[in-house]
Amino acid sequence: MAPIEERGNGRPVRAGSGAGARTARRRVVASPAMELAAFFPYRLAVLADTVSRAIATVYANRFDLSRDEWRVLAALGESASMNTQAALASTTLDKVQASRALLRLERKGLVEREPDAADRRNRILRLTAAGRVLYRRIVPMVKAREAFLLETLDAGERAALDAALDRLLERARALEARTVAGS
Repeated sequence: MAPIEERGNGRPVRAGSGAGARTARRRVVASPAMELAAFFPYRLAVLADTVSRAIATVYANRFDLSRDEWRVLAALGESASMNTQAALASTTLDKVQASRALLRLERKGLVEREPDAADRRNRILRLTAAGRVLYRRIVPMVKAREAFLLETLDAGERAALDAALDRLLERARALEARTVAGS
């Protein structure tokens, strides 16, 4: 959004709009301060990034997996097989990130892909035997890190956090849908 400016007569106008933009005497009106460190989306992003990095040390240092590789491996570990679209949806990775992670996992012998008979643009993905073994080795370690993080909260706080996260996700998805629809 363009900054708000004042005309010489003190009336606000958007920068670059109408005759006010041509007025020689104008000054920018200060917008309300935003404290980034207190801004909810920023705090949530910092928390998610910090938690992700803290847990990533398990699979990065011990098993030489990137965050993106782990997400794909974990998504595939939850099912016998899935198509690429389902893998994308469950990892929150974009197509390029997921594709690169899949290629690296395939080169490491952890994932195999085959054509999807129902949709030739898709591939069916599954963990190899080595991928399943690795997945089973990593899961207890990342679950232990998760437990360590959550043990700072009592049972009521955990239940409230789970409910709050669910409600916020639902609300964010509704806002995203409205934005995409042009509202």
